[in-house]
Amino acid sequence: MPDNSNLTRRNFLQGALAAVAATQVPAEAAPKSAPVAAPAPTAGARPVQLNINGKEYSLSLEPRVTLLDALREHIGMTGTKKGCNRGQCGACTVLVDGRRINSCLTLAVMHEGEHITTIEGLAQGEQLSPLQQAFIEQDAFQCGYCTPGQICSATALLEEIQAGTASAVTPDVRVKSPAFTDDEIRERMSGNICRCGAYPNIVAAIRTVALKKV
Repeated sequence: MPDNSNLTRRNFLQGALAAVAATQVPAEAAPKSAPVAAPAPTAGARPVQLNINGKEYSLSLEPRVTLLDALREHIGMTGTKKGCNRGQCGACTVLVDGRRINSCLTLAVMHEGEHITTIEGLAQGEQLSPLQQAFIEQDAFQCGYCTPGQICSATALLEEIQAGTASAVTPDVRVKSPAFTDDEIRERMSGNICRCGAYPNIVAAIRTVALKKV
């Protein structure tokens, strides 16, 4: 008779499991791969007519193309910068009918029949706009990446204050034209980020031009 003196419950279970495993036949050599989902259909390109800096552009764009990508990729106006691409940094700011917007958050097809102004359209030929000149004189930029958006935003800011549009820091909203104070300028420019930290010089440049308009 075999010697079972060393047989334990643990040894018995291990041996039984090994015997069962040896008799099993794999059901499949390899697991089936998950079915690949068909790509979502995309809308085809359609004609789009945009007025940019006083010039008409006839484009063929998919409806999902943003105004920012239309400017940079389809027209070649690279002055408008792509920063965060989610409306948080203000580098892509342009003017639409005089109102500043983040061009990364709007579709190009939405702006047919409107007048779009980019940084390239602020100067008159070789003559810089007052704000462009002030940014140079006040050294209101370092790397310069945010500067086009800063200047476009500041251009709208001057018009907003002159039109009597109040801000979150306007002390008296009944006043027809808020004062061009540093607090007003900082609040109204808060949507434009300068990662180099040139904010004091940016405020100084805007104040310089604003005082000439008073």
